[in-house]
Amino acid sequence: MNILILGSGGREHAFALKLSQSKKVNQLFVAPGNAGTAIIAQNVAVSPTDFEAIKQLVLAKEITMVIVGPEAPLVKGIHDFFLADTDLKNIPVIGPKKDGALLEGSKDFSKQFMIKHNIPTAKYQSFTKDSLVEGKLFLETLKPPYVLKADGLAGGKGVLILNSLNEAKDELEEMLTNHKFGEASSRVVIEEFLDGIELSVFVLTDGKNYKVLPSAKDYKRIGEGDTGLNTGGMGAISPVPFANEEFLQKVEERVIKPTIQGLQKDGIDYRGFIFIGLMNINNNPFVVEYNVRMGDPETEAVLPRIESDLFDLFEGVAHQNLNEKSFTVNPKIATTIMLVAGGYPEAYEKGKEITGLEKVTYSTVFHAGTKQENGKIITNGGRVMAITSLGDTIEEALKLSYDSIENIKFDKMNYRTDIGFDLI
Repeated sequence: MNILILGSGGREHAFALKLSQSKKVNQLFVAPGNAGTAIIAQNVAVSPTDFEAIKQLVLAKEITMVIVGPEAPLVKGIHDFFLADTDLKNIPVIGPKKDGALLEGSKDFSKQFMIKHNIPTAKYQSFTKDSLVEGKLFLETLKPPYVLKADGLAGGKGVLILNSLNEAKDELEEMLTNHKFGEASSRVVIEEFLDGIELSVFVLTDGKNYKVLPSAKDYKRIGEGDTGLNTGGMGAISPVPFANEEFLQKVEERVIKPTIQGLQKDGIDYRGFIFIGLMNINNNPFVVEYNVRMGDPETEAVLPRIESDLFDLFEGVAHQNLNEKSFTVNPKIATTIMLVAGGYPEAYEKGKEITGLEKVTYSTVFHAGTKQENGKIITNGGRVMAITSLGDTIEEALKLSYDSIENIKFDKMNYRTDIGFDLI
């Protein structure tokens, strides 16, 4: 089997590493990939949203399965593109079609879906620039902090949590009339704030059956103690200690089953990952958001704990017999620390040489914003790489990750030193 992975981040490197261990996989291609995927697969300079170029690549390399890493190609309709093409329609795509991808592509759609199918979530209303006045009045009915979400895709940065009512009103106007997040904020969802502990639960479904993958918690803020600007993610821990069997049973009964059944009732043939962002409030789960792919950096903490052949699960999705597949999970705890470029998530420089990677022996280095140039590995993005370690305790795994980081150097390298401390 020749497999194509779309994407260039740590998530895609984690997929590639796991699939490279499968005896069923012959050749592995990543488009466009990074310096890490180049070691275990063949990188191809094709954008994940250039569907025509992807078609030519798939036919030229005799690809037999496509795994979609990021959300943008799914929301744009890559799965539908394959199904509508005579040459591609029999090649399975792991990732939902356009109608299912709306769960992430539109915050308003996903909130309507949750309400319709009685899935616990925060109260909300949606507004456009024509209803800006009503939006400001709705904010006055809420208690701080105020949650504003751009309806569309905003690279993980379209959510604002504000303590001041006046600031919330000003930001609502910025989003709706001054296009703060571009087209993504032409509609804004205002939500009641949920006060609890966040975690992520990952589900793989073939449209009929599903498997629940290990839970994880990620850390979005750039600064220590969860302060500062939101990022794409600064680290992750898997499993989440407070997500015990009783809590996860509630998640399955109140969230996962109604979600899968709701998709079926709405005629949405969903095949791929559902990433459910949850809030644990007094040991009860509430859905914060859906994503239609695996999280990043959560993937780098979840996949190293799966001991079975990942390709076997993907085959189950492709043939809709996921119920016949099984997988085992390593009971150890995985800790992932993200190394980022100085200045990220605001302006940052690229092209910094990375050294010391050969000295890392007890952890796995997942490349994200990296590339090879003149025999050197250099930075090529804001989030540069994720360092993952396994341990019997969070403390043990964290020590391994932070000890490994001591070996790695690049100019203005930044990372959080408190990942996972709230769980100890």
